[in-house]
Amino acid sequence: MAAFMSKLSLALFLSSLFLHAALAELICEDLPKSVCAFSVASSGKRCLLETSVAGDGSVSYQCRSSEVLVQRISEYIETDQCVQACGVDRNMIGISSDALLEPQFTAKLCSPACYHECPNIVDLYFNLAAGEGVFLPNLCESQRSNPHRAMSELLSSGVANGPIPAAYPPATAASAPSA
Repeated sequence: MAAFMSKLSLALFLSSLFLHAALAELICEDLPKSVCAFSVASSGKRCLLETSVAGDGSVSYQCRSSEVLVQRISEYIETDQCVQACGVDRNMIGISSDALLEPQFTAKLCSPACYHECPNIVDLYFNLAAGEGVFLPNLCESQRSNPHRAMSELLSSGVANGPIPAAYPPATAASAPSA
């Protein structure tokens, strides 16, 4: 009877550990660098990989929570299959819509393996594109039918602004105010 109770106690203890692990929250700051980017915390906030420089000049990487809330995804670590299919890099510091200007990236993002199978990454770039005035489904449709037109549409949307023109002509010796 004592052996049975001992085994039962051990089984209950192990079950409680598994239950605790199942109920644990996913916190960005607790994630290792290798899975930080493209993860979503229990709070629904996206995780970002950031760098910090120590006093001796050494650089370290830290996973941090962003202020960006994801609507339908939480407690999520992106799969390696999606990272590869979508052409993203887990070692990316920060995130930018600039990747949308690269035809190879847009082709991978819009591929069926990414667009239909990786909603977390697609949601992220959908929002980045929207912030630039681009509707990602239209960009992907253009990418599939005519990749060159897709890039020209993206460039004309204002994502890639050219140099800012000077408001005033540069001062010359003749036009400079006298002191």
